[in-house]
Order: sequence, then C-alpha cells, then structure tokens
Amino acid sequence: MAPDHVFDPTALETGSSDGRAGREFERSLRPTNLGDFVGQGRVVENLRVALEAASSRNEPPDHILFSGPPGLGKTSLARALAEELSTRLHSTSGPACERARDLVGILSQLEAGDVLFIDEIHRVPIAVEEYLYTAMEDYSVDFTLDTGPHARVMTLGIKPFTLIGATTREGLLSAPFRARFGHFERLTPYPVADLVRILRRSASILECDLSPSGAEFLASRSRGTPRIANRFLRRARDLAQVDGLGQVDEAVAGESLRRMGIDETGLEEMDRRILNCLAQNAGNPIGLKTIAAAVSETEDTIEDVFEPHLLRCGYLQKTARGRVITSQGAEIVGAILDGPPTTGELFR
Repeated sequence: MAPDHVFDPTALETGSSDGRAGREFERSLRPTNLGDFVGQGRVVENLRVALEAASSRNEPPDHILFSGPPGLGKTSLARALAEELSTRLHSTSGPACERARDLVGILSQLEAGDVLFIDEIHRVPIAVEEYLYTAMEDYSVDFTLDTGPHARVMTLGIKPFTLIGATTREGLLSAPFRARFGHFERLTPYPVADLVRILRRSASILECDLSPSGAEFLASRSRGTPRIANRFLRRARDLAQVDGLGQVDEAVAGESLRRMGIDETGLEEMDRRILNCLAQNAGNPIGLKTIAAAVSETEDTIEDVFEPHLLRCGYLQKTARGRVITSQGAEIVGAILDGPPTTGELFR
C-alpha cells in the first residue's frame, strides 16, 4: 500500500476495491492447504484420516465442529479442507442466518461435495438451526408454504455436503445440534516454536526481513494466537519501513509492541487494568460484573478475550465467589497482598 494512501474505514463495509484488497491481504497469510498449516498436529492428523477415508468411500466427510478461542485457525482449517477436497467453500456466519429462507437459499446452491462453513455457529437462531437438522442428516429441508388452511409442507432435496462449524462458545450449542456433527476438534493455544514458524512464513509472504530474535520476541508475546502474532508482525513491519530500517529485529519488535501498549510480559493495558482492579481489593474475590464496571468493558469481552490468557499465565483464578488475583499477578502490577499468597496453581 502506498504511503500516501488514506484508509477509508467504510470500505470494508461498502465492498469497495480497497475493502476487497484488505480482505485479500488478510487471506494471503492464511494457509491454503493442510500441508501449509502449522501447529495443531493432532487436529490436522485427525482431519487427514477423515478426508482419506471419505475419499476412499467416494462420499463427503462427516460434518465437522471446530471450537476454541478466537484467532487459532478455525476459518483457515475450513478453507484448507475445501482445498484438499478440491471443492467449493460457501462461507457465512451465525448472525447472517437470521431467517430460515436465508439458510434454504444457501443450501439450495450447494453442489455435491461442497463445504458450507458457518462461523460463530452458536449464534444461529434456534428456528433456523432446526432446519439444519434434516439438512445434515437426510440432505433435505422441510419448509412450509403459505399459512392457515392453505399451508402445505414442501421437501427440498439437498446434494450431499459437509458442514463445518466454528465456535468460540461450544457450550451455547444445543445438544441436538452438537450431536449431528461427526467430528469435534478443539483448537488450543500454540507454543512459541509454532508461532515462530508461522511468523517466518508470514514474513516471507509479506516480503519482510524478520530476524530470528525478532520472530522469537513477537511469538513469545502473542498469547499463543497466530492472528495476534501476524498483527504484531504487520505493525513491526510498518515501524521498520517508516524508520527506514531494513530488518525487523528484537529492538524494532520491542519498540513496536511498546507503542501498542504491550509490556515486557506480553500484557495489554486492559489486562493490567483487570489485575489492578483485583489487587485494589486486597486479593478478595470480585464478581465479573464488578470488574466489568470498574474497567469499562463488557463481561463477555473480559471472559472470552482477556481472562483466558490471565488464567493460563497464573495471574488470576476463578472461584465460586468470583475472580481473585494470585501472587504472580500482584507482582506483575507491583501490588502487595495481605494474608496468605494465592498461587497460580489450580490444584494445591
């Protein structure tokens, strides 16, 4: 992108050429097949077996449900699977399927063997979800024409397809819906070594000179999430370009993260605000609603975005009475707790 280009935030919504370019740029960093996918070894191996078995039977694979925190590669895996199957990928999202006719329109366009990917599938309305039951099991949809005494039920046949659902809140899926998936794969945070490999691949695509120390620095502060690692890489590349530096090394990476508000432990400003809120209450448990009000953030965002990382790092614990900061968390924000220290161990 040229330096004098002015970004129009509405472009992503209006479908302009700039918006399409931005989406293409984002997709360019995604792996195009399972061979390019780094990490999640158990999941990838299970998918390879499923694809090979389905191919030998000349039928589409069973429906697949991916779950896990945002940014771990659920969408990328769906795209890679469609590429491996040499078929078309039809993508939508749970909130976009507001009405049953929206879903029926999508299903009627599927060709034999196509992949239908529904992101945030737990947000599909119940009334629409029920149409998927027969579509997934019997490859047909029953819908009602007209109303009152003239109402009649029509059955629409659907060509065999594979539904891939992605969710960050698996617990919100109804039991009948979840039971119709043949494969359940949960994605977990990536180790630093895998994130380094992902960053090297992304740097090659972006034509960015990334040093080993720079890759290690960015990976260690990316919360085990490829999406965050790639975002850090793009911001570090921007800084190196503006400052006329030829390489993204550890110094450039460190300065880039400092400007983004990421400290040496990899915590963001909101992470520190949450920990400070807990520390100010002398290590006593605090409810999620109280924390949300104190830091001016929604409960869902705290619970889904910030809390998992703080829990993994051992900086806070969830108890029956609420959240409590640990001694490690207090040390991070420079607080002194009264009473016996709470460690980050789940079982003591």
